[in-house]
Amino acid sequence: MDRPVYRYFRDGSRISFGADEFIFVELSESMSLVDALRVQLITTEISSLKLTGVLDVCPSHISYMIRVDPNRTDPRDLVATLGEAHEKFPDAENSVVETEIIEIPVFYDDPWTTEVLMKFRERHQSPAETDIAFLARTNGFSSVGDFVSAHSGSPFMTTFPCFVPGNAECFQLVPAERQIQAPKYVSPRTETPARAVGHGGAFTTIYPAQSPGGYQLIGRSPVPVFDITQSNPGFEESMVLARPGTIFKYRPIDYDEYFEIRASAECGQYVYRRSPVHFNYADFIQDIDGYNTRLMGELS
Repeated sequence: MDRPVYRYFRDGSRISFGADEFIFVELSESMSLVDALRVQLITTEISSLKLTGVLDVCPSHISYMIRVDPNRTDPRDLVATLGEAHEKFPDAENSVVETEIIEIPVFYDDPWTTEVLMKFRERHQSPAETDIAFLARTNGFSSVGDFVSAHSGSPFMTTFPCFVPGNAECFQLVPAERQIQAPKYVSPRTETPARAVGHGGAFTTIYPAQSPGGYQLIGRSPVPVFDITQSNPGFEESMVLARPGTIFKYRPIDYDEYFEIRASAECGQYVYRRSPVHFNYADFIQDIDGYNTRLMGELS
């Protein structure tokens, strides 16, 4: 089998092509917030150029993909223009991202995801434990409660809207040594409840609808992250809640509040707590916990 042929931008980003339709660009081989922010800056710039033949610009954590109409554009002809976007944003350490913070209520260790995950223990690394107990133990927490405090105590930034509408993988805004890590299931589940909160690798996501899945299940939200009708409050401009850069604050709730919020969401009356924010990486990295406290304070 032939090895892929790569090209490189001056910054070291690696370029490859998928036949005549796709360009795939990798900025790095390891996850970092600064690279994720740079992907957002570069792809926003590329989208604003409205290049002939470009159909989609899809950012990921530390990479992006562009799909073109091969009848209008040869993807190789776009490389020089993409390189200019990379040179315009050589780093993201002084970047400011215009975004918003949104509160997501979560019933951690809920009975519905627990019922489902218990059907698939033979596919799990630790069949004797629930997913959330497994993550608490393997991440060094003394209890599930301590895990919940860590997961809900600092916000997450969307770095990869992916797979299906509404699905958005989010990276917690904490130092590397405090990142919660989780392997995916040994073999994926064939069932995951709608609005289940999952964690895989260093990323949390909310399953928009019932589906198969492999992330560790840690809870369930009563509110949707996707509305194809765009009839519910918060979805007037888009059928998905999260966009690249959207910041989520997960708030723990109990059984009674779950049903109270779920009833409100089902009748189209739930209003998300949200606020526009400027995410300044330089200020963030100087005082991570203090900056997060100020970010979350915008929801007050």
